[in-house]
Amino acid sequence: MKNKRDLILSAILLIVLFCVSWFVNGELDSYIRRIVNLCLIYAIIGLSMNVTNGFTGQFSLGQAGFMAIGAYTVGIFTVPVELRANVFYAVPMNPLIAGIQMPVWLALIVGGLLAALVAFLICTPVLRLRGDYLAIATLGFSEIIRICITNASSFTNGALGIKDIPPLNDVRYIFVVTAITFAFIAALINSSYGRAFKAIREDEIAAEAMGINLYKHKCLAFMISAFFAGIGGGLYGALLGTVDPKNFLFTLTYNFLLIIVLGGMGSITGSMLGAVIVTAGLEYLRIFDEPLEIFGTMIPLFRPGLRMVMFSALLMACVLFWRHGIMGTREITWSKLIAFCKNPLGFFKRKGASQ
Repeated sequence: MKNKRDLILSAILLIVLFCVSWFVNGELDSYIRRIVNLCLIYAIIGLSMNVTNGFTGQFSLGQAGFMAIGAYTVGIFTVPVELRANVFYAVPMNPLIAGIQMPVWLALIVGGLLAALVAFLICTPVLRLRGDYLAIATLGFSEIIRICITNASSFTNGALGIKDIPPLNDVRYIFVVTAITFAFIAALINSSYGRAFKAIREDEIAAEAMGINLYKHKCLAFMISAFFAGIGGGLYGALLGTVDPKNFLFTLTYNFLLIIVLGGMGSITGSMLGAVIVTAGLEYLRIFDEPLEIFGTMIPLFRPGLRMVMFSALLMACVLFWRHGIMGTREITWSKLIAFCKNPLGFFKRKGASQ
């Protein structure tokens, strides 16, 4: 009965959120739509990173490279054929792909599969490492992917990038992709594979003693993470309408690391909270970059750059109060929400007592 209730409530919530996305797409201005879309895309990529870093306990920093694969796949195959000569004006497009054009949804899937394939190819040398060594290796492979893209001019247009990508600023479309991503990963984490991921995170030796194939499950988590990072990268490229190698520098990965650390390593709902806080928060704090005048007097502190100072201070405060992120490894469940609605004070008392 409880599972049935949760499924019904989740379905109702998805319908309500889709109606909200319909309203945002039709009634609000393009700036708000861009922020909402970025929150959704960053949530996808943050959750994909959480699969390896949070749930499996493997410190990977390769998301920017997998994003680049997805973004360039969408860019290459969705630009109209008649416009490609204007894009590939320095080096002609390779004839093998010059006549292939795909709808966005198919290019997203192809980009995700290519990212997963690359992840599979680098699994053997990378997943033998642990901790900081794994992070450095995945970061290096991310840069290798970016350099390969920069030099494959007949396929990717090299350092010039790809423009004239059909723009995708539709909140409804990106919301549906985000909902499918979260539903799939939630089902995965609650399956036997997800329990194996968590066992590896807690203690690899004990997990192997229980019969869990470490390489198989690490590789699976790595490939699933890369697949959804490719999907997110494809949406990111379509949202921008152009892709460039400089969009996928290794520093981009740190944004998603910040999202999952702030939201909670090993929390699905925490990934969404972290994405919203980081993305929307940075935009809201732009008021500190603008001059402030009070009663004819200019406040000297309000100048370009103060926004990042304020954001960093808020992050430090969050880390001090929530050492394991806002959600930690916990999730927002219907049972908790119902208990909170029935007795808010009692809910927090029980929480404090349990801690």
